Amino acid sequence: MKVVLQRSKKASVAVDGKITGQIESGLVLLVGVTHDDTDQDAAWLAEKIVHLRIFEDETGKMNKSLLECDGDILSVSQFTLYGDCKKGRRPNFMQAAGGEQANVLYEQFNQLLREKGVCVETGVFGAMMEVSLVNDGPVTLILDSKQ
Repeated sequence: MKVVLQRSKKASVAVDGKITGQIESGLVLLVGVTHDDTDQDAAWLAEKIVHLRIFEDETGKMNKSLLECDGDILSVSQFTLYGDCKKGRRPNFMQAAGGEQANVLYEQFNQLLREKGVCVETGVFGAMMEVSLVNDGPVTLILDSKQ
């Protein structure tokens, strides 16, 4: 699994002009699933994300985790994270997991985050979504459960 993580002051996702998820301060996660991802990949990422020390403390240093800041998560499925642009001009998405497999693992990942005490808002899996965010920092990280 791959996650592009962005620290955010506020964020929302809309489908057909209707907001399906929104948060104030916290993290926006763009989540991609590939064919060989498992429950262990989802668990590793959930644990890593909630404990990453990427929020500022009183002295302005990135020393606090999402849990310590009582932040929320906006999680958005993003199969294009597995787009291969090596050949030609059109990305190849063969490395992205199929819809059913990806949705099951994406939902499991979100549930694992919730079980850690985090409020998780989402988009709509497989829908065309509009994501808006105010990136805080900016802080943007890429996490890959296979690396």
